[in-house]
Amino acid sequence: MANLASARAQRFHAYVERLTTALGHQDRHGPVRAYVTGLCLPGERKSIEPMAARVDPRHVRARHQSMHHFVANAAWDDAAVLRVARETVLAALERHGPLAAWIVDDTGIPKKGRHSVGVARQYCGVLGKQDNCQVAVSVSGAHERASIPVAYRLYLPEAWAKDRRRRRTAGVPDALEFRTKWQIALEQITQLAVEGVPAAPVVADAGYGVVTAFRDALTAHGIAYGVGISTETTVWAPGRAPLPPPKYRGHGRPPTLVRRTRQHRPLSVRILAQQLPASAWHTVTWRQGTRGAMRSRFAAVRVRPAHRDDWRSTPRPEEWLLIEWPRGAAAPIKYWLSTLPPTATRADVVRLAMLRWRIERDYQELKDELGLDHFEGRGWRGFHHHASLCIAAYAFLAAERLAHFPPESLAFLRPARLPKGFTPRGAPRAS
Repeated sequence: MANLASARAQRFHAYVERLTTALGHQDRHGPVRAYVTGLCLPGERKSIEPMAARVDPRHVRARHQSMHHFVANAAWDDAAVLRVARETVLAALERHGPLAAWIVDDTGIPKKGRHSVGVARQYCGVLGKQDNCQVAVSVSGAHERASIPVAYRLYLPEAWAKDRRRRRTAGVPDALEFRTKWQIALEQITQLAVEGVPAAPVVADAGYGVVTAFRDALTAHGIAYGVGISTETTVWAPGRAPLPPPKYRGHGRPPTLVRRTRQHRPLSVRILAQQLPASAWHTVTWRQGTRGAMRSRFAAVRVRPAHRDDWRSTPRPEEWLLIEWPRGAAAPIKYWLSTLPPTATRADVVRLAMLRWRIERDYQELKDELGLDHFEGRGWRGFHHHASLCIAAYAFLAAERLAHFPPESLAFLRPARLPKGFTPRGAPRAS
C-alpha cells in the first residue's frame, strides 16, 4: 500500500507540474502547487487561509498572501488550466470509449451580502428556492464512468451587467455583456467545438430545454441533444403536422406559412402522454446504481415540436419525445425532446437523458470535497481562478478513478501539523 500511495503521489506531483505550464510566469508555479495541494488535503474549509495553514503551517501569513495574490489578482488564464484538466480526463477516458454527452447545467453558491461578483436574489438549485446566491453555468464532458466540467463561467444578472460601478469594483471585463444562461452555455459549446473537443450530444434540464432558440441553435450547429421540457411544451402527435399553406388564389403574395385550424392543432406533451395507448409504455433499465438497477417506465414517440411553427414555411423536423411515467404514479413525471437519429432505440434515448446524474455527483464532490463554493473573495478573476483550480484537482481524481478501480482516497496527501491554537478566519470558533 505504501508503494501504491507513493506512486499516486508521484503522479499527482507530475500532474501539478503540467498545470504550471499553463500559467506562464515562473513566480506562479509555487502558488499553484500550494493551492491545488491545499484543495486535495483533508479539511473542512478550502478557503485560502485554512489551506495555507495546512500546506505551510510555519509560515501561514506569507503563504496566505502568496496564494491570495495568485488566485485573486494574478493575470493567468483559467481557460488554459481547464484545458489541461480536460485533456487529462479525456486521455484516461479513451480506454473506456468516446464521450457520451456534453452536459449543460448551472450551480448555485449561496452568499450573504451583495458585494461578491454576480450575487443576487435568484433561483438557487442547492437551496431549491429563490435566495441570495451566485450562479455559474458549466458544460461537462461525460461518460458513464466519469465526467468533468470543461467550461465554467459565472452568470452575471442583468442588474449587475448594467451597473458600471459594481462591475468596475469586482473587475468584470469591460467587453462582457449580459447573457442569459442558455446563451452562455451555447457560447461554451461553440468554443469547445472550435477547440476540437470530441463531439457528443448535449444533455440539459428543462431550464435550458424549454428554450426553443437553444434547441434550434444546437440543431443549426449539427449537435444532437436530449433535453428536458415542461409539461406545457406543445408538439404535433405522431403522424401529424401543421397544414400546408393555403392554395394561391392569384391575388397578392402567394401564402407561404404552414397553418393550424381550430380542429387541427398541436397538443401539450402532458395531454399527449395521457392519450398514448398502454402498448407505448415499456420498462427500461439504464444503469446499475448503488442500490441496484435503475429502471422506470417510458414511452418514446416521434413528434414534431410546434413552438410558433405557424410563423414558418415548413414544419419542424420530427424528434423523439421521451416520457417517464413510473408504475403507480398518478401522472408522468418527466419529459424530454431528443434529436437522436430515428434509428435510435428507446433505451438509447433513455440512457442519454439519464446521464445528467453525472454532473449532480460532480458538483456534490466539487463542493463537499474540494471547496468549489468556499472562495471568500468578491472579484470576477478570483471566482474563476478558484473554480478552475478546483476543477483541475477534480480532474486528477477522475483520471485516477478511470485508471485504477476501485478508486482510492487521497490518503497519500498528509497535512502538516497545525500550529497550536491556530483558528482560521471564518471558522466557527473564530471571534
